[in-house]
Amino acid sequence: MRILFVLTCCLALAAFAGAAEQQQENPQSKRKGQPHTQAVVKPHTQAVVKPHTQAVVKPHTQAVVKPHTQAVIKPHHNVQTQHNLSSTAPLRTTTQGQTKAQTFRPQHFNLANKPNPSIPNVTFRANHHIQGSEHWQGQNYAVFRSYSPQWHDRGWWEGHHNRIVFVFGGPYYWDAGYWYPAWGYAPNAYYAYDGPIYAGNADMDPGQVVANVQSALQGQGYYDGEVDGILGPVTRAAIARYQQDHGLYITSAIDEPTLESLGMA
Repeated sequence: MRILFVLTCCLALAAFAGAAEQQQENPQSKRKGQPHTQAVVKPHTQAVVKPHTQAVVKPHTQAVVKPHTQAVIKPHHNVQTQHNLSSTAPLRTTTQGQTKAQTFRPQHFNLANKPNPSIPNVTFRANHHIQGSEHWQGQNYAVFRSYSPQWHDRGWWEGHHNRIVFVFGGPYYWDAGYWYPAWGYAPNAYYAYDGPIYAGNADMDPGQVVANVQSALQGQGYYDGEVDGILGPVTRAAIARYQQDHGLYITSAIDEPTLESLGMA
């Protein structure tokens, strides 16, 4: 009996050990009936990273701005010269547009009406041509382009012109708004300038016209000489500077545009 009992226990232990070993080899047996779900792993997508392009930044150069300096224009001073008194083209002013004409009331001056020994007397030149006048465009300058001095005796002048005046010992004849030297009318005639003088009004003789221009230029700082009515080099230089600053042809003479700019025409 004892032997049979021992054998029975040994068989039971052997069977138990075999079952345990089988259970270890097949751990999935505990999950019978449950379907096996395999995880779906998406393929790894590698991000494409573009190479970094570094912007090239030029060094900042700061512009050095000089402070604006406004030019101060002083009135011109007269220089007695007969050179560079004409121009082939008008010069423009540095201001906006042409300076607006001022109003100037003509005056009557008590002039000495005699030659000035310090201002030389010009001589008659039959083929005289006003320098630069061929470049002065417009009807207002036609008399300067076509001017040529004429020599006639007194009888001829009086027979062709009904208005002749003597100014500083020189006879002038009137024609269509201008005074011209009447060369040959009188011996020893004195002329400081050989050319037309615009007046617009025959009641203003050449001396009065010149004196009024001198006075107007004095008031604007262009002329600081004597108001004597003589169109000499100093007066002509002052006229030239005024014309240059006001965008006019530099005629260095009394023409219609200059009188209009001065407010006298």
